[in-house]
Amino acid sequence: MNIFLHFRSCSRDYGGIMSVLGSDSWWKKTLYITGGALLAAAAYLLHELLAIRKEQELDSKDAIILHQFSRPKNGVPSLSPFCLKLETYLRMVDLPYQNYFDGKLSPQGKMPWIEYNHQQASGSEFIVDFLEEMLGVNLNVNLTPEERAVSRAITTMVEDHLYWTIAYCQWVDNVDETQKLLSMTGPLSDTLKWLLSHMNGSMVRREMYGHGIGRFSKEEVYTLMEKDMRTLATLLGDKKYFMGSKMSTLDATVFGHLAQAMWTLPGTRPEQLIKGELINLAMFCERMRRRFWPEWFVEVEDFYFEGESESSGSPTGLLDFGLFSRTNTLDDSDASSHSGGHSHTHSPKSDHSLFDSDVGTGSENDIQLKEELIPDLEDGRDWLTGDDA
Repeated sequence: MNIFLHFRSCSRDYGGIMSVLGSDSWWKKTLYITGGALLAAAAYLLHELLAIRKEQELDSKDAIILHQFSRPKNGVPSLSPFCLKLETYLRMVDLPYQNYFDGKLSPQGKMPWIEYNHQQASGSEFIVDFLEEMLGVNLNVNLTPEERAVSRAITTMVEDHLYWTIAYCQWVDNVDETQKLLSMTGPLSDTLKWLLSHMNGSMVRREMYGHGIGRFSKEEVYTLMEKDMRTLATLLGDKKYFMGSKMSTLDATVFGHLAQAMWTLPGTRPEQLIKGELINLAMFCERMRRRFWPEWFVEVEDFYFEGESESSGSPTGLLDFGLFSRTNTLDDSDASSHSGGHSHTHSPKSDHSLFDSDVGTGSENDIQLKEELIPDLEDGRDWLTGDDA
């Protein structure tokens, strides 16, 4: 009798084990655990490799190390308005720097961030403050107290309001197109790009909801975006830069955000606005690109919006040259006044700043090629540069 009971008990245990092995949930759990372990191991290995590489290559003694996201595929320096703002700022104040596209966030969870003399600074506003204090550079030295207040108000509108509407257009409404701009290689690159872009889109939605702007409908979000862009166009008017004929930090801020509408969102409402009705904003972006990003080459077709104009029903192109500022270019003394006594570092061969950038070569041959490709616009030839070339 005892032997029979023992046999029944063993059979019941064996049957229970087999039923568990045959259940879908068991295999799914095993797959998740195994996959999670492999991902964790890969992440740890990658972290260690990056740590070794950083230890070997990075030394922030008397050097600015700029941590930011990797370059996208379409030639735009960054899909992040804040990364593009800060790198443009470094070029405006003529500070040499070294890019590091490690994707690692700052201890505060921010990107971009910098290291200088083994000190860290994150958040574009605090980085600018840090560089002003440590290196004596200041793009706002010629602004009056009232102009500084206006500049801060515009910065707040751009970074805390317009930013979210552009991010919505990039990572929510046009996420499939933005995904194509991500620069990844390898057998699983398409899958990784899809995961990364949609994860980022989910984060943007969540943060927009917490901000409050994400509680509105799509049409309402775009209405707010249009109001902000029209406000910027009115503030700029026919001036060369937002605070007049002299550059300020505000120009780097606005450029970082408007460049996304100008070059990363083809066929969208922000592109239609900036390349159509608000053409003075497009000319401002091109003026900044030509002056501080000579190696960043764009096709002449990029200045056209490929769509229908609501008013005339015809394609909107480069039409209203009257909106362009005819202000004379800044002379060398004006440019040097922004440095606050900082001694610029130049290349001994070219006398150009030692920018570390992989957008392109920026050689004289490339510049000559660009000039040959861009058509002669007769008397309006300087409309793009504002005589900055």
